Amino acid sequence: MADSSSSSFFPDFGLLLYLEELNKEELNTFKLFLKETMEPEHGLIPWNEVKKARRDDLANLMKKYYPGEKAWSVTLKIFGKMNLKDLCQRAKEEINWSAQSIGPDDAKVGVTQDQEAVLGDGTEYRIRIKEKFCITWDKKSLAGKHEDFHHGIAEKDRKLLEHLFDVDVKTGEQPQTVVLQGAAGVGKTTLVRKAMLDWAEGNLYQQRFMYVFYLNGREINQLRERSFAQLISKYWPSTEGPIEEIISQPSSLLFIIDSFDELNFAFEEPEFALCEDWTQEHPVSFLMSSLLRKVMLPEASLLVTTRLTTSKRLKQLLKNHRYVELLGMSEGAREEYIYQFFEDKRWAMKAFSSLKSNEMLFSMCQVPLVCWATCTCLKQQMEKGGDVTLTCQTTTALFTSYISSLFTPVDGCSPRLPNQVQLRRLCHVAAKGIWTMTYVFYRENLRRFGLTKSDVSSFLSNNIIQKDTEYENCYVFTHLHVQEFFAAMFYMLKGNWEAGNPSCQPFEDLKSLLQSTSYKDPQLRQMKCFLFGLLNEDRVKQLERTFNCKMSLKIKSKLLQCMEVLGNSDYSPSQLGFLELFHYLYETQDKAFISQAMRYFSKVAINICEKIHLLVSSFCLKHCRCLRTIRLSVTTVFEKKTLKTSLPTNTWDGDRITHWWQDLCSVLHTNEHLRELDLCHSNLDKSAMNILHQELRHPNCKLQKLLLESCNLTVFCCLSIFNVLIRSQSLIFLNLSTNNLLDDGVQLLCEALRHPKCYLERLSLESCGLTEAACEDLSLALISNKRLTHLCLADNVLGDGGVKLMSDALQHAQCTLQSLVLRHCHFTSLSSEYLSTSLLHNKSLTHLDLGSNWLQDNGMKLLCDVFRHPSCNLQDLELMGCVLTNACCLDLASVIVYNPNLRSLDLGNNNLQDDGVKILCDALRYPNCNIQRLGLEYCGLTSLCCQDLSSALICNQRLIKMNLTQNTLGYEGIMKLYKVLKSPKCKLQVLGLCKEAFDEEAQKLLEAVGVSNPHLIIKPDCNYHNEENGSWWRCF
Repeated sequence: MADSSSSSFFPDFGLLLYLEELNKEELNTFKLFLKETMEPEHGLIPWNEVKKARRDDLANLMKKYYPGEKAWSVTLKIFGKMNLKDLCQRAKEEINWSAQSIGPDDAKVGVTQDQEAVLGDGTEYRIRIKEKFCITWDKKSLAGKHEDFHHGIAEKDRKLLEHLFDVDVKTGEQPQTVVLQGAAGVGKTTLVRKAMLDWAEGNLYQQRFMYVFYLNGREINQLRERSFAQLISKYWPSTEGPIEEIISQPSSLLFIIDSFDELNFAFEEPEFALCEDWTQEHPVSFLMSSLLRKVMLPEASLLVTTRLTTSKRLKQLLKNHRYVELLGMSEGAREEYIYQFFEDKRWAMKAFSSLKSNEMLFSMCQVPLVCWATCTCLKQQMEKGGDVTLTCQTTTALFTSYISSLFTPVDGCSPRLPNQVQLRRLCHVAAKGIWTMTYVFYRENLRRFGLTKSDVSSFLSNNIIQKDTEYENCYVFTHLHVQEFFAAMFYMLKGNWEAGNPSCQPFEDLKSLLQSTSYKDPQLRQMKCFLFGLLNEDRVKQLERTFNCKMSLKIKSKLLQCMEVLGNSDYSPSQLGFLELFHYLYETQDKAFISQAMRYFSKVAINICEKIHLLVSSFCLKHCRCLRTIRLSVTTVFEKKTLKTSLPTNTWDGDRITHWWQDLCSVLHTNEHLRELDLCHSNLDKSAMNILHQELRHPNCKLQKLLLESCNLTVFCCLSIFNVLIRSQSLIFLNLSTNNLLDDGVQLLCEALRHPKCYLERLSLESCGLTEAACEDLSLALISNKRLTHLCLADNVLGDGGVKLMSDALQHAQCTLQSLVLRHCHFTSLSSEYLSTSLLHNKSLTHLDLGSNWLQDNGMKLLCDVFRHPSCNLQDLELMGCVLTNACCLDLASVIVYNPNLRSLDLGNNNLQDDGVKILCDALRYPNCNIQRLGLEYCGLTSLCCQDLSSALICNQRLIKMNLTQNTLGYEGIMKLYKVLKSPKCKLQVLGLCKEAFDEEAQKLLEAVGVSNPHLIIKPDCNYHNEENGSWWRCF
């Protein structure tokens, strides 16, 4: 009977057809659920058979162990657990059809009560969500001002939602937590509310999540103690059954936490104290922390929205999360909107062109509300005949105009103006909120700041703040930028307050504000932009007219005092964050103030990787009259991009970028103090290089040092460099390393070197693709040029032939070279013969780097015969990685003893071992030894040589720097050195050692050395001696 029933009820290929629809990952999941569902009364299917079964084998196994309708029942349960609703529904229809076709007597084997439960999709809950979020959607249309526009943005990004929880193609992992971050007002809340609506309508996440719950930060702030089950039960209908049953299957749940940035919680609870039980009552802050940190319901999925300014705080709470940024309107969408907003196409073109000229302002318009407000403001300006170009010059100028427009009489009706006290209180609220990342204010908060109900009504009517229509007693500024603007005004109004007020809070301190950085306190950046922008007298007058109040510019002098302190500090240029400072200074549009503020700095370092970076840098650098060094890394700015725009060609980015670059390069001849320009690792196109070379040739250019390492220069650039070299009377240092100049390019450079008007003294051609052919031109240049003293040819395949040509030049009487770097030039011990001959005759060379070449012991012995000769003038000798052993140490020791000129000797990365170093230490103890710096990094040393090193350090009063990194000295070795290092007789100033490489006891000894001998620096990186150079005493 059972077999007959099975045959009629379950078609031979029915189950197989359904299994065929599962992908590989789903099939494996099905097997795992089947393992959990196996029922003893039907006999357990051997798991080994299930695990290796193909789809047809699995179908046969299920029919064997679950005869008749039971196979359908088990299959439907598993499909339900996997959230495969479509398959469930089709199965249900097939069961009903089969029941009807086989007669009423067998119909009872159809859908069981359990299956109904599995197929249940929370219809009532979905209906409530649709009602709730349809209403919300209408309310969130931003007063109807650009309703369709805002909805279009959400529709555009719906595809983003669909793929948020996709498997990562790189790691193969599926994220459980996704953070949707973006600027304020960019549409994050709109998007996730639309996600709730789409899920409820069956259009989103149907195969992924059985239930989706929405938690809003603004609402959560007002809640107190409750259980997590109670927290999410707000829209849960009683007809759906206990919500606890739903939570008990967390892997099929998604919790949307909207507006994390509005949560007023510290999240400082230790993880061990968090709550796992979602039925226990706790403060909601505790529940949210437990959920975010995956202590509660770790199997559930989370979608969290936050502003960019608070993403750092959120990141500290999360594990295994994926970040997705919502960018808002594309450039094309912004242009399209602007052209739709203005009926007059000439006005539209003027507005778009003006906005495009300020990249920061145009970027702000990615936010729909800001785009609308900007267009509204510009339209009002045009209607009055105003100059929108000036309005779009800075973000402060635009927002000053926008805020002023909110208080401008309309149709003869004048809006109510706040008095000075009300304005100060509002600005106080705004400033403290920005500092503490508080963007939602409750009636009690505002009352504490002295704002009455009447005051609040006034600001509501002027669209400065708005009341939340969903959550009681909630107020927010109409946009974050509006709050930031009034926060900046707080500091301008503070000038009229009584000095020395003991009740002042930390955020009122101007010094704290200036010392903050966008990395540490990103929420302050735009407020600081507005503050500097309000230093402009025109902006201040406009606001004073608008609010009929008095604002103080005394803050200018205080800011200059802070800049002086900063300029006299020990911070390096890279630590000072000049790009961020230039953003603020640009907002002032006050050339005199910029000049005063920057007079305390002689060096700047800036990474220019966006167009706005180039704009603000070019504007500010023109007014930095005291700079001596400028370090720029210019990347991506000059990359060609095809833009779809209806504007004429003269408004394209390329023309503006060229103009800004021209402005920046003009400082080469307008700044009489500028001596060094570092453009290393910049990506400049042909046009940019031509502008640079033109400025370098200017008769008023006083530049002495030019660094163009890794700038993608080619042989074609060398002609321009040739012209610079023969025209500039000040340029003495040129670094062209890591550029593909090749032999032909160097040939042009050598022609310049032979020119009588070339004043170059130092030239680096490291890693320029040179061969032996280039050495012929270089050797001729060395003979004829009387000024070149330093030449670096490292990392070029010169070979023994190339070294021979260079050696021939060295022994020429007219060669004045003092430093020659031939590191990693692919030569062998054969070159030792050529160099030995030339060094005997050369009287000028004092620094020689032969590192990373195959010299070996026999080549070293030949060279040592010359090095110890009385006529050898070498002072600095670098022999790192020359395949040396202890066999050549006797020869090296004789050089140390007999060459009184030798000051620096680097033998690192050679297998000298303890025996070799013992020989060298004997030489170091010799009275005539003048060695000051000794490099023994990675030489195979152990504790056995440390006693000899200690003895040498006691006897030698000239040795001040020694590198012992990457040797296995151990605690025993450090113990031997410790006794000497702490002694006042030890004159060592720098010791190369990595403390972390030793055990705890050895580290304690090294720390004790620092206490007893404070003049000794122990550090693993000895490159501090000259940060431009690779090795710690390299002379080039």
